[in-house]
Amino acid sequence: MPKKANKSTTQFKNFVPYKPKKGEEYMNDRQKDHFRAILGAWKAELMEEVDRTVSHMKDEAANFPDPADRATQEEEFSLELRTRDRERKLIKKIESTLELIDNDDYGYCDSCGVEIGIKRLEARPTATLCIDCKTLDEIKEKQERG
Repeated sequence: MPKKANKSTTQFKNFVPYKPKKGEEYMNDRQKDHFRAILGAWKAELMEEVDRTVSHMKDEAANFPDPADRATQEEEFSLELRTRDRERKLIKKIESTLELIDNDDYGYCDSCGVEIGIKRLEARPTATLCIDCKTLDEIKEKQERG
């Protein structure tokens, strides 16, 4: 049975935090390579989960005579597929983030244009807003929902 929805969508394994050198320019080639590596590893990990789910669903698919057992299996598969769908969307976001790196647009806030920051990007490599704009965005969203 594959791992249940794990923290692979929010945490990155085996990466060394970037240590900028004194006077180093923001989003230089070394930094871009650092984030390409993080994003590439994250994408590969998500793709492995997809493969694992497909083989699990093939191996575990059974026609249980008991309706409760069948319902349990269908619910389990449904939850797995929902998780994989979220990860599929995340893979697309990772790919678009990799394009931003290639186009030299990565690491800058979409809203105000300031540097997002290395530490924030290491925490959330697909971030497109600086912490201030993201906070304002969340406040607006909370106000709209009531």
